[in-house]
Amino acid sequence: MSEAFNRDALAQFADAGFVIVRGLLPEAARERMLAAAERDLAAAVQPLEYEADLQYPGAPPSRESPGGRTVRRLLQACARDEAFRAAATAPAIAGRLRQLLGSQVALAQAHHNCVMTKQPQYSSQTLWHRDIRYWSYRRPELVSAWFALGEEHADNGCLMVLPGTQRMEFEAGRLDAAQFLRPDLAENRPLLESKVDVELAPGDVLFFHCRLFHAAGSNRSERIKFSPVFTYRAQDNPPLPGSRSASLPDIYL
Repeated sequence: MSEAFNRDALAQFADAGFVIVRGLLPEAARERMLAAAERDLAAAVQPLEYEADLQYPGAPPSRESPGGRTVRRLLQACARDEAFRAAATAPAIAGRLRQLLGSQVALAQAHHNCVMTKQPQYSSQTLWHRDIRYWSYRRPELVSAWFALGEEHADNGCLMVLPGTQRMEFEAGRLDAAQFLRPDLAENRPLLESKVDVELAPGDVLFFHCRLFHAAGSNRSERIKFSPVFTYRAQDNPPLPGSRSASLPDIYL
């Protein structure tokens, strides 16, 4: 597998803010990641985030409610198992990130660095947002890599994106207090109608810009969907001192 995007892929990322590389994750690496994720979810290995913690639509109202211990994310993936760190820093990933971010790239352990565990019951909907909303860096220029360990489609809550929104500016009134795009506003509706479902096969990797608006539905299938995701920055785009973004050391590729 090549360690670089071709010209068309680079052009798509620049225009749309995302690009999919089919079959980028080797089968052996995918199997190791999936086994580690299934093991840690079954044993509820900390640190974890629960659906009830975020109170997104469809989530249990509290950890004490039915489904309240449904895990949303296995946190700190790179420290959790070497399989995750190896995949997140593999040459096929690092080479592409250098094309997007520059020659010196770091993996941010303070953001993402997790396995999304979208479960059939009690999985919530994630509203339209940009990841950069609560991150603190010198520049809003980071890239995330999303690994599909299984099939991802609308029925099991795949990501949805609004192409090109990484290049757009939005007035504060078009967002709610939590920085989600407001679907009730007429001026936002044409944009929402442009949404694309990011359907992935096992081993596919999605690269997307931190300013790209994206969302996800709930899992209506009968199987858990496991999706490791990691975020990267250029060396000359450090986190702001004292911020959550600076709370953990980065991993240089």
